[in-house]
Amino acid sequence: MRNVQFLTGFALLILASSLASAFDPSPLQDICVAIDEPKNAVFVNGKFCKDPKLARPGDFFLSGLDKPGNTANRLGFSVKNANVEQIPGLNTLGISAVRIDYAPYGQNPPHTHPRATEILTVLEGTLYVGFVTSNQLNNTLVAKVLKKGDVFVFPIGLIHFQFNIGKTNAVAIAALSSQNPGVITIANSVFGANPPINPDFLSKAFQLDVDVVKDLEAKF
Repeated sequence: MRNVQFLTGFALLILASSLASAFDPSPLQDICVAIDEPKNAVFVNGKFCKDPKLARPGDFFLSGLDKPGNTANRLGFSVKNANVEQIPGLNTLGISAVRIDYAPYGQNPPHTHPRATEILTVLEGTLYVGFVTSNQLNNTLVAKVLKKGDVFVFPIGLIHFQFNIGKTNAVAIAALSSQNPGVITIANSVFGANPPINPDFLSKAFQLDVDVVKDLEAKF
């Protein structure tokens, strides 16, 4: 029964995304299966394309999103991707998906997708989710508690998050309007930059003691 619910939710998300305009450029051919070998190939949307006549069902297929990810980490969450890296047939099609698992009180920390809008559906559990608007809209927090079956949209490029506020595991699946949406986790990018950003600069930017900044950089 749970697998049926999972697959139903997944199908609805993909359908909703297919009806929307993708952020990626529109393809100029029916299919463009991504390959790593450039010989006798065409470079499109960041990938080389296989000869369409050589495409196979496996180029458009991925299994395993029904299986939970490992949430035994400091943040208590796991993401399984279904993008062009896992499904080469997604190349140029402007869509991808993820499964997100959350341990009790686990979180997908503040992050952005620079190339995609995200639509998320909760399959199990209760999540507190939200995004923050840009400076032009006064950095307004738009947030809501989601339960099983609820859907929420995170606009392209805006910082957003999900937090499992329940005492049980939670599961969500999301579709994104890019074959390769990218992800920028805010804390990792700022405090885990390589080479490190000058702590004196971050101290002033975040109004923190410089020793606090150094401690944060050491953790990332």
